[in-house]
Amino acid sequence: MSLLAADIGNSHTFLGLLDGEEVTAHWRVNSDERRTADEWSIVIRGLLADRMDDVDGISVCATVPAVLHEWREMLDRHFCDVPSIVVEPGVRTGIPVLMDNPREVGTDRIVNSLAAATLFGGPAIVVDFGTATTFDVVNRAGQYVGGAISPGIEISLEALGRRGAQLRKVELVRPRSVIAKNTVEALQSGMVFGVAAQVEGLVARMIAELGEPVEDVTVISTGHLAALLVDDCACFTEHSPWLTLQGLRLVFERNS
Repeated sequence: MSLLAADIGNSHTFLGLLDGEEVTAHWRVNSDERRTADEWSIVIRGLLADRMDDVDGISVCATVPAVLHEWREMLDRHFCDVPSIVVEPGVRTGIPVLMDNPREVGTDRIVNSLAAATLFGGPAIVVDFGTATTFDVVNRAGQYVGGAISPGIEISLEALGRRGAQLRKVELVRPRSVIAKNTVEALQSGMVFGVAAQVEGLVARMIAELGEPVEDVTVISTGHLAALLVDDCACFTEHSPWLTLQGLRLVFERNS
């Protein structure tokens, strides 16, 4: 069975084709709120090409209501013969959410936590580097117990470029050294090494609050910007670029 998994984020939508646990193809497109259901159908069919006939199921999570609305219409009109699941309150995930208001938690964060608990076991911390950098914590019992949200690397860099009179947009890459010798690398150093230090600090505080031995906590990096940070964060024990897609697979299997 081939499953089309879609993680609709604030800036980008990540699409993956899964054959069991294996991600056989993946794409990243803009989460354009102006794109209609018909346009989304064209985009997906264009990406899948001759593999469209192999899709036996579709699993979706979204943080953008306007885009999710168009996806629902697209699924009803263009893919009505394909079983689909949209992760939302009421859908079985198998992971208890111990939050003041569980409905407020982004479905992508729940899906990430489910994948972490299932694939690696608890306790675990997932750090997802996207539009926002999110931290999600699963305890030893496999329960989602909370997390943190900070501005993402890209939007922080864009904000500096807009608000800094003598600053400009720069390429988001790892600089040669922490102590930069020019303005471009100074911005890159602040973003890359600054975020790495932030992640290490937050993860350390979370582990202390969990009351677990450091060596017992799996710390997982994911998200399209994770590769930029993973080598400079000593706290990570696992790098799983397709963690959200795997979580969407697990939700689909539990609700089929």
